[in-house]
Amino acid sequence: MTISAPTATAIQDQYVRVRQQSIHLCEPLQAEDFTVQPVDDVSPPKWHLGHSTWFFENFLLVPHLPGYQCYDERLNWFFNSYYESQGPRILRSDRGNMTRPALEQILEYRQYVDRAMEALLDRDVPAITQLTELGLHHEQQHQELLLSDIKYILGSNPLHPSYREDAKTSSPTIPHRYISVEGGRYSIGHEGEDFCWDNELSRHDVLVQDFGIGSRLVTNGEYLDFMKDNGYGRFELWQMEGIAWARNLEVKAPLYWYREGDEWMQYTLDRGLTRIDPSLPVTHVSWYEADAYARWADARLATEFEWEIACAKLQPEVPASGNWVERADYHPTAAASSEDNQLMGHCWEWTNSAYLPYPRYPRPEGALGEYNGKFMINQMVLRGGSCATPRSHIRPTYRNFFQPDKRWQFTGIRLAKDLL
Repeated sequence: MTISAPTATAIQDQYVRVRQQSIHLCEPLQAEDFTVQPVDDVSPPKWHLGHSTWFFENFLLVPHLPGYQCYDERLNWFFNSYYESQGPRILRSDRGNMTRPALEQILEYRQYVDRAMEALLDRDVPAITQLTELGLHHEQQHQELLLSDIKYILGSNPLHPSYREDAKTSSPTIPHRYISVEGGRYSIGHEGEDFCWDNELSRHDVLVQDFGIGSRLVTNGEYLDFMKDNGYGRFELWQMEGIAWARNLEVKAPLYWYREGDEWMQYTLDRGLTRIDPSLPVTHVSWYEADAYARWADARLATEFEWEIACAKLQPEVPASGNWVERADYHPTAAASSEDNQLMGHCWEWTNSAYLPYPRYPRPEGALGEYNGKFMINQMVLRGGSCATPRSHIRPTYRNFFQPDKRWQFTGIRLAKDLL
């Protein structure tokens, strides 16, 4: 959460920029794409546009702008995601069944709320600007989900339509090595006055042993070697739940990989269906797959604490030139050199840490306490951001989290090792 409130001018500029980015990401879509929901995890693009707008209306305008009239109170049922405190809502799995409200109405709803938010922000109340900043980071989270959901919608279509055309050339694979990190007592978690989520607090000390961290992400070519060595069929490499999950896979490969004869193909947003590029980071893998691959490679996944310690050593600042959504690659790219550690951007990196509260975790009261705190069970932590993450949204202390079977996000693998 924000500790110090941004200025009124800064938050107004940020509001316009973030809200426009959501619309920009939808520009390549056709009308039919906005309502599709192929699986429960994927929400229709028009739902994301409506839900992020509902957040501002419900948590800012209704309680804080005198005389505000809701655009349509019935939309609360459509666009409430999981807030028990905000009343009944549509089942998540049924979001794609709703052909109404139409896209045109949702866009009108966004404009209606944006005009009201402009009036609210003109009042320059620090508590309002703080809450608005939180709402904008919430929308940026949904922009990443939006892009991932668009990929699933298009990637599961037998025509494999590309989101945008952008021909790329293959790159050489930089040799992998382990970078030594000295063990000891380290401080973990966010510090400072800038924005963070509540799950990044409170800062605390951890003790780690000497370890080695992979110098880059695992590549497609390296993962293919795992597959060729019967990686999906070797039960000794997998957790019990993982091997049962793997046996039920229709295609025993990362999500969006398809076999055509003797060749593996991959669906990407920028090129549609294309040959696997062995130099690119492997992505769209579950925690089960990441853990099994690490064991096959005689290594392991880093804990989230080891990851944060390594990041503080190797990449303490968010790189401006990183592969963020603003670069519009929409797919992980190969390491550019032996100095390119790929720690920030490209792929969310699975860690070997369960998603749990830090000591003295300050769970917020009220509806915002439902945002992170109630999900701290049966999920694993991911770090580092991805090619779908806005640069202004990420930090080295950012904790993402998903169940171990999820892989429709841009998830990847970094290896770690104990050092004796």
